[in-house]
Amino acid sequence: MTEKCPFQFDLMNPMTHNEKLPFEAFATLRRECPVSYQSGAPEYGGDFWAITRREDLDFVSKHPDKFSSSVNLAHPSPGGDDPESMEIMRQLIINMDPPDHIKYRRVVSNAFTPKAVDALTLIMREFAKSIIDKVAARGECEFVSDVSAEMPLFVICALMEMPAEKRQTFASLVDTMIGMDDPELDVSAEDGQLAAAEIFGIAMELAASHKENPQGGTIIDALLNGVVEGETLDEFQFCTFFLILIAGAVETTRTATSQGMRLLIEHPEQHQMLIDNPALIPDAVEEILRFYPPFIHMQRTATEDISVGGMDIKKGDMVKLFYPSVNHEAEVFGDDADVFDITRTQRMADLKNQHRTFGVGQHFCIGSHLARKELCIMFEEIVPRLRNPKLAGAPHNLVSNFIPGIKHMKITFDPEL
Repeated sequence: MTEKCPFQFDLMNPMTHNEKLPFEAFATLRRECPVSYQSGAPEYGGDFWAITRREDLDFVSKHPDKFSSSVNLAHPSPGGDDPESMEIMRQLIINMDPPDHIKYRRVVSNAFTPKAVDALTLIMREFAKSIIDKVAARGECEFVSDVSAEMPLFVICALMEMPAEKRQTFASLVDTMIGMDDPELDVSAEDGQLAAAEIFGIAMELAASHKENPQGGTIIDALLNGVVEGETLDEFQFCTFFLILIAGAVETTRTATSQGMRLLIEHPEQHQMLIDNPALIPDAVEEILRFYPPFIHMQRTATEDISVGGMDIKKGDMVKLFYPSVNHEAEVFGDDADVFDITRTQRMADLKNQHRTFGVGQHFCIGSHLARKELCIMFEEIVPRLRNPKLAGAPHNLVSNFIPGIKHMKITFDPEL
């Protein structure tokens, strides 16, 4: 039996991350035992190895032959851990190992190239303006539903050829799938399975519509025309690709926008810098992504006995990669790594390649350029128009050990005249 680390922080308990991410616990682990064996309740996957230092996270991420995403999945399963549900979830690209992952990733890569994303800039800008138009004169809003949830849903639905009347239905289904740990949402494994089934149904409707009226350059087009080893995707493969791409794109950008606004409100001097110099907004976005990443962890399963960070990990052991921890590592980001500083790129020009918010290795997020573009455009519209923003009460956070989301966040600001 592997000896437990003397520093135990109950990292898989969703409440550990509820008020704020446990940066002090991560700092202790990085300092005392960066690869540590932690206790985990059975309902959260049991005991596991916590990886809290970037060097070790990179090693695990870059060796998919030694650390599998498929065996026990790369993320918590919204459909439960019964064999049938697990087998279905293994068909998602995020849970594939090489060589399947590489082959299937190519199917959608063209839909997320910088050129393809940049072609959406005009419609994203127009939609961002319309979002702020709806709230600017009011002097207050529920920021998550009124602002941060709108852009990612609009963009991914445009890429998926989804009619406007289906967007909110889809958003609710995604919320069901990610809300499994939150007791307030009262979501069961069966609810998660039903939500996935409904999303599959939407996917098939969109596929049928596309075949009648094909549009080039969309994700639907890429999926329906993608070829793997001479074969197009079957119906189930198409639906699973649709599910993971759209769910990931909606939730991560919504979380980053919400947490980014919170951080700017809590650091008014940083917000003022953006008002005075809007050219800093891309730098601010990168710091938001570093400081408060929209994923808490991903997981892998060791496929052999192996040493990581001086610790002996056994075949079959669960390994969890904690992105907020590695993004606050002083050896990488400086002694002020725990400080939110939108000018960090002025002394660390390569910041976007140094943090691990979008992962590293073969599972590096295929939608990273899209997420950055959405965030920059949104804050370019938010900052000059929602002046003097303040929290109208504490944010109401998602109870989750996977996504540090905000469910509700009421803010006030100077009404636009």
